[in-house]
Amino acid sequence: MKASTYIDQLTTRLRTIYDPRESQNIARLLIEEMYGKTFLRNDMTFTDEQLAQLETAASRLLANEPLQYVLGKAWFYGMTFSVDNSVLIPRPETEELVELIFRENKLSSPVILDIGTGSGIIAITLKKEIPGSIVYALDISVQALDVAIKNADTLQADIHFIHGDIFHHEKMDLPQFDMIISNPPYVDPVEKNTLHKNVLDHEPHLALFGHEHDPFVFYRTICAYAYHHLNERGNLYFEIPENKGDEVSRIVAGAGFTDVRTFHDMQGKERMVAAEKK
Repeated sequence: MKASTYIDQLTTRLRTIYDPRESQNIARLLIEEMYGKTFLRNDMTFTDEQLAQLETAASRLLANEPLQYVLGKAWFYGMTFSVDNSVLIPRPETEELVELIFRENKLSSPVILDIGTGSGIIAITLKKEIPGSIVYALDISVQALDVAIKNADTLQADIHFIHGDIFHHEKMDLPQFDMIISNPPYVDPVEKNTLHKNVLDHEPHLALFGHEHDPFVFYRTICAYAYHHLNERGNLYFEIPENKGDEVSRIVAGAGFTDVRTFHDMQGKERMVAAEKK
């Protein structure tokens, strides 16, 4: 079977889950990543062994497993990161958060803490783009930290990884920071059924959902920690649930931060909050 024929067939099968355009993009990217762009461009013919490999991958896709988990990798800020179902798949909104930090940073050697690092995308990208930075990355999940450490090794980023729980930060002996950044669990559990099955059934709930009685509890806890562990004029950055800027801004301001600002993503949705400690 030629590559073009398989793409057409897999696209049709994936339309039970995704819209037509996304189905075709997934089918093409699967083949491109497994066998290379040349294979696709020249419409080469699969061997029986290759078809068997593709069908194994296709069965996972048809069970709503995200393509990134099937491939074992995802892309963020021009770099390739290893991912598995212990970490969230990188989102474009998080790239916008990183861009905001780059625009605002005036320090050549900032000391940075990334809380809830997951696969390490924020911490590693900041270290690569601000070479003099000293970056710490915290996560409660050992499995997630294993993925982040692997990514840091592959991408040659010197990160200080910490296994810890921000709710018990008194047990952690960390320095003062110039920046604290977090993309914490923020999906309200009552909205669970609004998520696509490829998110709900496969991405880690530990990294997705806030507390059922207080979906903003991570923001409150991180603000309290950050206020005492940021240097004077240090900056706090959050990724937030879409269009929840007012709620998160009130939490940040109530914790004593000033110059609290909400930023919109490229789709015009409130997705980031930044503030300064003075």
